[in-house]
Amino acid sequence: MRIDKFLKISRLIKRRTVANEACDAGRILVNGKAVKASYQVKAGDVIELLFGQKSVKAEVTAIAETTKKNEAGELFRYL
Repeated sequence: MRIDKFLKISRLIKRRTVANEACDAGRILVNGKAVKASYQVKAGDVIELLFGQKSVKAEVTAIAETTKKNEAGELFRYL
């Protein structure tokens, strides 16, 4: 699954276009490397989101094509 789609489905970022723009700006790191929106994410990857002075790290635990809002948190765990 593409990283921009995963970020939207897991609700780490609310909209796919915003996730796409964050990737283009180099603010999304996977395993320490900046990635493009087309990066294929897999279970075990560590995603880091950079927002100004803050950063959020999360490990991918599962991948799903669709998910309900209350189940979205099961796709990752915060580090």
